[in-house]
Amino acid sequence: MNRIICLLTFIGAVLSAFAQTNNYSWNNLPKAQLPTFKKDTFNILNYGATPDGITLNTKSINSAIDACSAKGGGVVLVPQGFWLTGPIVLKSNVNFHITHAALLQFTDDKTQYPLVLGDFEGHASPRNQSPISGINLSNIAITGEGIIDGHGEVWRDIGKDRLIESDWKKLVASGGIVSENGKEWYPSQNFLDGLNAKNVLNMEPGKTLKDYESVKDFLRPNMVVLNNCKKVLLQNTTFQNSPAWCLHTILCQELTVRGVHVRNQWNAHNGDAIDVESCKDVLVEGSTFDAGDDGICVKSGRDEEGRRRGVPTENMVVRDCIVYRAHGGFVIGSEMSGGAINIFVSNCTFIGTDIGLRFKTTRGRGGIVEKIYIKDIAMRDIINEAILFDMYYMVKSKKKELKPVTEATPQFRDFYVNNVVCNGAEKGLLIRGLPEMSIKGIHLENVALTSQKGAEIIEAEDISLKNVSLFSSDSNPVMLIDNGSKITLDNIKYTSNSDLLFSINGEKSADIKVSKTDLSKAKEKVTFNNGSTDKALIIAK
Repeated sequence: MNRIICLLTFIGAVLSAFAQTNNYSWNNLPKAQLPTFKKDTFNILNYGATPDGITLNTKSINSAIDACSAKGGGVVLVPQGFWLTGPIVLKSNVNFHITHAALLQFTDDKTQYPLVLGDFEGHASPRNQSPISGINLSNIAITGEGIIDGHGEVWRDIGKDRLIESDWKKLVASGGIVSENGKEWYPSQNFLDGLNAKNVLNMEPGKTLKDYESVKDFLRPNMVVLNNCKKVLLQNTTFQNSPAWCLHTILCQELTVRGVHVRNQWNAHNGDAIDVESCKDVLVEGSTFDAGDDGICVKSGRDEEGRRRGVPTENMVVRDCIVYRAHGGFVIGSEMSGGAINIFVSNCTFIGTDIGLRFKTTRGRGGIVEKIYIKDIAMRDIINEAILFDMYYMVKSKKKELKPVTEATPQFRDFYVNNVVCNGAEKGLLIRGLPEMSIKGIHLENVALTSQKGAEIIEAEDISLKNVSLFSSDSNPVMLIDNGSKITLDNIKYTSNSDLLFSINGEKSADIKVSKTDLSKAKEKVTFNNGSTDKALIIAK
């Protein structure tokens, strides 16, 4: 009897957790609890810090943090001034507060950053110690309206074509190494050795950190790394010029990012603004991002290592944010092997990003991304796709090849996108699944996309577009469907006198229903190719 009671109790707990995970809506969003702190203040001046921009204040700042945490917590105050420092390690119950007009400048002396075991794109990796880090902490914050600068330009290589001539000459004069063809600048020979070496980004079995000293400069740190922390607040601070990713939270719970500004140069390699990896109960709001790579990015580990960890990013709210130059405005992937679920994105603006809404994965990742809700998004001058779902990330050959479905096969399903406007993009919409794994359950409603090309739906199932406008200058076709099934097109608007409205391709194309759409405005309504037939299309009268 006791075993039965225990079993029923366990089943009840599982069902309760499942219901809690899946009962969120726009009227009942996930919430992140905020940390709380004692009012005691620990001014870094009292620990010997000097704001002259020359003195290295690493010891003074860390001493203030240690003292604050040891006495039960409070505020570590960085007052106005120019504070040069090496790596800072946060502690529990500490609010690290950078006052308005304070500049916390991390040193360009790379010897100050020892090699540590870190994480790179979902894999355990030798890295230089992050400028700011914290592991296994609770109740922590970085607040204040000051500036934190990672001195990233001394860590990164850069191509001549990414700088104006005067900046290129200045960079070359600063030192480093120029490639034989004169088109690339490297910070050091140590960096170049790492670039040319094999497998240095992953911590190989049997090796120690000392084995990577010869390529140390190549192992750029993420600027702020918080690992396995609970009740975290980042608020109002400007984070800029990171060596690699700027803000990286991994395996954190109760994370709030509010009113922050991330500023990375557009040409900053791997210069992601924020990467939320395998975190739970997250709020990102009222923040501005300008990045050298993805803007607001959700991750959960990579390939087998990520699947073995098996921790999704879940219960996340993103709202009232602006993303300027970035590879993607809001992004999931490509390292999403642990999955992502219950993500809510609303009231955001993307201007000049490579892609607007970007969901990317590839064979080998595995993982399930589902229950993603997006609404009220404004976009302008998007370089490539306004909205992208792609299972061929970083794959050069897109040829159709059916492969077995395994745990390494990724899945995208159950996305709900409503009230999105984009004015200016190369392509309005791209949905591209795998022959063995269709992208499923993509629902777009009240969407207006003005772009050069319209929409492509490839290897996809259960797709609905309702009240969607595809105003494309290249209208041959407005919409391509290739091996798409169970597709509902309701009230589709498009540019008058378009050459071709629908191009339907592939033997798997079936059950494509069109209603409340004026087909007469196109010069040609539909063509069927590569094994598709007119039976695939149903036009409501």
